[in-house]
Amino acid sequence: MIEQFERLPGIGPRTAQRLALHLLRQPEEQIRSFADALLAARSQVGQCQRCFHLSAEPLCEICRNPERHTGQICVVADSRDLLALERTREFKGSYHVLGGLISPMDGIGPELLQIQPLVQRVAATPEPGKLPVEEVILALTPSVEGDTTSLYLARLLRPFAPVSRIAYGLPVGGELDYADEVTLARALEGRRPVE
Repeated sequence: MIEQFERLPGIGPRTAQRLALHLLRQPEEQIRSFADALLAARSQVGQCQRCFHLSAEPLCEICRNPERHTGQICVVADSRDLLALERTREFKGSYHVLGGLISPMDGIGPELLQIQPLVQRVAATPEPGKLPVEEVILALTPSVEGDTTSLYLARLLRPFAPVSRIAYGLPVGGELDYADEVTLARALEGRRPVE
């Protein structure tokens, strides 16, 4: 069990041991409930057909929300980043989850990410009752991979809508998921056009 916990991101040997020992002290019913929840999540959770965020339904809760501003699309690398931005309660638009960042060193090219659906979404004529895309906000990690992906996306999307990037209030090489809500809110407010 300790070895299995160590396979999870951010879990070292000591934390894995602590988690395993904690579970062993729990009643059997609670452990069964935990195992059932893991299996249910694995079989029921997929991706939103529009934004590629995690969802148990064809459209995620954010895409189904009629109060969200469909004219703004915030592009993030993964669902952790989306959830981090949602915790700020500052952004009222829609999202697009790429599924990673361009990283030639790791063998990840644009074709492995959800870039084509993003371009199609931005370039498309809006559905009835929806706004055309007025702005694409790139909320990608300030790293070599994040910068590469941002420049690539800006080149593709500029013909269809203005493209901006969140401000560099985040440390270079830092992960959005680890930033606090105030830092993320300020970074979102201080976004600027991609040159």
